[in-house]
Amino acid sequence: MIDIQNASTLTSLPADELLIKWAKQALDEQYLNAEITLRIVDTEEGRNLNKKWRKKDSATNVLSFPINEKIEQVPNLLGDVVICAPLVEREAVAQGKRLEAHWAHLIIHGVLHLQDYDHVSEAQANVMEAKEIQILKKMGYANPYHKSCNHA
Repeated sequence: MIDIQNASTLTSLPADELLIKWAKQALDEQYLNAEITLRIVDTEEGRNLNKKWRKKDSATNVLSFPINEKIEQVPNLLGDVVICAPLVEREAVAQGKRLEAHWAHLIIHGVLHLQDYDHVSEAQANVMEAKEIQILKKMGYANPYHKSCNHA
């Protein structure tokens, strides 16, 4: 189950069905029954969360909050992904990316983090980026790390 919490004032957000589709595509086989919350926020909430949890006083495009231990009452709970909608839009424009493709990438990126994928080391980053590229390609989106393939 994927729950969408829209706390953003933007009206140009992707449809819930797309958000859910992208999140599901990022789930490894052992997590197909996972429960995830996708929370879409504006800059202020994104900044406050990033400051509280990462000690950085600025908004970031995606934050992931994995549940690192099983909770008896909700055994399939995987965690929460928070997306800062205004920042996603600004980044897409600044990077010359299709807005939908950038949203798809960030949802997938956040859900992969819930499954212990990371990019702290170069080796981890290579694994995570390859997974993102594979999932996005399967859905018809360009490689988000290849600059010439992202134009609108």
